[in-house]
Amino acid sequence: MKVVVDTNVFISSFFGGNPRKIIDLWKSGEITWCLSAAIVDEYTAVLRRLGLEGETEFGELLDLFARGFHILFAAATPALKVVLADPADDKFVECAVALKAEAIITGDKALKDIGKYMGIKILGPREFLSRFR
Repeated sequence: MKVVVDTNVFISSFFGGNPRKIIDLWKSGEITWCLSAAIVDEYTAVLRRLGLEGETEFGELLDLFARGFHILFAAATPALKVVLADPADDKFVECAVALKAEAIITGDKALKDIGKYMGIKILGPREFLSRFR
């Protein structure tokens, strides 16, 4: 299953809980992580801002990203205006559309309020785990 993981879920995975379970699904190959340059840039910027750059898991994740471990990378994404409440979140929808992902996993209210876009489900971590596990 192809998924896009919002930055808030990715960052929360460093602290455990349902976001960590989603990362574990990716590491075990049960899901394929869909990425774009804009998403990776945001992940990296937020991790650095939070001071998590030196964490062992940070280096491990960047290595897995670089090797393409259960990852699809969108070379180009469509320019969409979907998340009117927070246009910065459009990058997640754009990536999902470009790579034909089945879900966007997010804790962001502006994204979750959309619910579904072009058949792509927009779900919180708990809801994703209960529906797709």
